[in-house]
Amino acid sequence: MHIVVVTLAPTLTINNKLSAYAPYVREMDLWFRHSDTVTIVCPTEYSKKLLTTSFERQDIEIIAIPFLIFNSFFRTLISLLKLPLLFCKIFIQMYKADHIHLRCPGNIGLIGCIVQICFPKKIKTAKYAGNWDPKAIQPLSYRFQKWILQNTFLTKNMKVLVYGLWPDQSKNVKPFFTASYWNKHKTSERPTFLGTYNIVFVGSLSSGKRPFYAVQFIEALIKSNIKVHLDIYGEGTERKKIEKYIVSNQLESYVTMRGNCNNEIIATAYKSSHFMILPSKSEGWPKVVAEAMWWGCIPLVTPISCVPWMLDYGKRGMLLDMNIKKDISSFITLIQDSKQLETISEKAQNWSQGFTLDHFETEIQNLLK
Repeated sequence: MHIVVVTLAPTLTINNKLSAYAPYVREMDLWFRHSDTVTIVCPTEYSKKLLTTSFERQDIEIIAIPFLIFNSFFRTLISLLKLPLLFCKIFIQMYKADHIHLRCPGNIGLIGCIVQICFPKKIKTAKYAGNWDPKAIQPLSYRFQKWILQNTFLTKNMKVLVYGLWPDQSKNVKPFFTASYWNKHKTSERPTFLGTYNIVFVGSLSSGKRPFYAVQFIEALIKSNIKVHLDIYGEGTERKKIEKYIVSNQLESYVTMRGNCNNEIIATAYKSSHFMILPSKSEGWPKVVAEAMWWGCIPLVTPISCVPWMLDYGKRGMLLDMNIKKDISSFITLIQDSKQLETISEKAQNWSQGFTLDHFETEIQNLLK
C-alpha cells in the first residue's frame, strides 16, 4: 500500500534524518508501519523553534511545497500565485496513492480537501486535529474544511477522524482519539492528596495556552493560604512576561520554569503532581490532559472542544470559568474533601488508560484496510 499524506506540518532534515514535530511523528510512525511506501506532501522549512524527533522509517518520499501566508497584501499575492503549482503537486501525488491521508485544519489541509473530491474511489482518511464543535466560533477556512469533509456528496470513501462525540454528524464522521502510552505503561499508582498541592502546566508559553493565568491562579491560592507549587514545562513568547511577573510578585518559591523537556521528564512531573492546569483558548484533543489523567493527576481545564466530554462534565476534573475568584472558590471547595479528590483521580486514570497506543494502532490498521 502506498499512502500519501498532505499536511501543513513541515518535515525537516536534521542531522541527515527526516524529522518533524514530535507528537505528530509519534502518531505518523504508527500509520507508516502498516504502509509499504510513504509520500508526504508538506513544507520543508520552518523558521520558528520546534520540538522535533526523527521518523522511525527514513525511506519517505518528501514532496516539498511552500507555506501559504495571507496576513498581508504582498504575502497574499505571492501565495495566490503559488496556488496552481500547489494544486498540481497534490493532485499528482493523490493520483499515485492507494490511501490518501489529510491532516486538517490548515490552508494546506483545505487544498487537500478540495483536490480529494477528484478521487471518489480512493480510500481516504482525514485527521481533523482541531475543535470539531459545530458551535465553535472559527475562521471561515476552518468551517469550509469541515463542511467539505462531512459532505458525503463531495467527499466519498473517507473516514473523518474527529475528537469528541457530537450530535447530527454525517455517516463518514468518526469519533476518534489519540494516545501517548502503551498497555505496558499502565499503573494503579495515584497521588496522595496531602501536604503541598503540586500543580503542573505543560504546553507552549503562548497567549493561546494562557500560561499567565496559571501563574495568577497560583498567586491567588497562595493569598488564600493554600500550600501550592506550580511547575511550568514549555517555551514560548510568554516566557519573559511570566518570569518578570514571578520576580515582581515574589513568587520564586512557588513557581518554577522548567522549559522544554522530553517525555520521560514530563511523565515524572505528572506522577509527582496532584493537578495539571491548562487554561487554553482552543484545543482539539489536548494530549497533555489525557497524559496527566493517565497518572491520576486531576486536570483543571477550560470547557473547550471535547474537554467537557473527556472530564465527564466535571466528574473527572474541574472545568475552569476563567474567572480567578470563581475558579479559586471552586478549587478550594474541591480540595476540602480528600476522599472526593481520590475518587476523581481514580476516575480520571481509569478513563485515560482506556486509550492506549495498542488500541490506537489497531484502529489505524482498520482504517488502512
